[in-house]
Amino acid sequence: MDPTGDLLLEAPADGGLTTGAVARLLGVAPTTLRSWDRRYGIGPAAREDGRHRRWSGADIAALRNMCALTSAGLPPAEAARTVLAGTSRAGTSDAPAGPRSGQVSRAPGPLPVGRARQECRGLARAAVRLDAPAMDELLTAVLDRYGLPVAWDEVMMPALHAVGHKWETAGERYIEVEHLLSWHVSGALRGVADRPPAPGAGLALLACAPGETHTLALEALAATLAQQAQPVRMFGAAVPAGALEDAVRRTGPAAVVLWAQSRGTASRSLVDRLDAIEWGVRGARRRSVVCVAGPGWAGRQSPGARHLTGLAHAVDVLATL
Repeated sequence: MDPTGDLLLEAPADGGLTTGAVARLLGVAPTTLRSWDRRYGIGPAAREDGRHRRWSGADIAALRNMCALTSAGLPPAEAARTVLAGTSRAGTSDAPAGPRSGQVSRAPGPLPVGRARQECRGLARAAVRLDAPAMDELLTAVLDRYGLPVAWDEVMMPALHAVGHKWETAGERYIEVEHLLSWHVSGALRGVADRPPAPGAGLALLACAPGETHTLALEALAATLAQQAQPVRMFGAAVPAGALEDAVRRTGPAAVVLWAQSRGTASRSLVDRLDAIEWGVRGARRRSVVCVAGPGWAGRQSPGARHLTGLAHAVDVLATL
């Protein structure tokens, strides 16, 4: 498969593409392209007015080989030497060129993101290359362009699912990719600007079920609610049942969202206990609306809980409370 996906990389007739355009096509940060040019000479043959980079078809082919070689495990400096020497096979074969004879590479292959958005494919390629600057730039761009719900549903989550599937089937080989991608997605979510809570808006308490460590979906929900001026308390991973019950009594939330990634952490008995908690003065006692979210609840919802099926649905439901 062409490592650039379905994108046409031929330069236009007007003399080449800008660095930003090439970066979007390849899923590489512009800073990475400038670094490759400055450090290794993998740059455009011609520059507009002697200063601005304009990438021709041949220049982009060299970059494509560079991406393939670094994804296959070669250090950037050695990949650049291979490209400049004209010995790379990446431009004439569907398979990325590998390391030189005698080298053993444990770098993983591409992530199976399917027919995802172009930005998702770029994020997946950057994650496989362990290209932190590219991931940060792509995440910032999609949040600015699409907003958080779409960026999460159509870019971040598909990439996370793809690396999670690879991690499950390939063992430890993809752990470093999954950890780095998760860290940068979490950082991007925490960087979303929030707004002061709206007066009278009901508090949402978000927590993972006891023993559950997957927090990114809740982080996306917390960031979206805060961005929409909804008050939220995010308790994160593996909250013990007693601590969660105490937090509900102390804060009196309008809603409690309990996340479970696996069936083993989806506790119906905890949902029932949370649903039974009351607070307030006698004669005006109140209860939280308990919501469950995550694949672990499939077929295990308690009759007293509301099932949230995705980020947009969760935001809509909680807004009504």
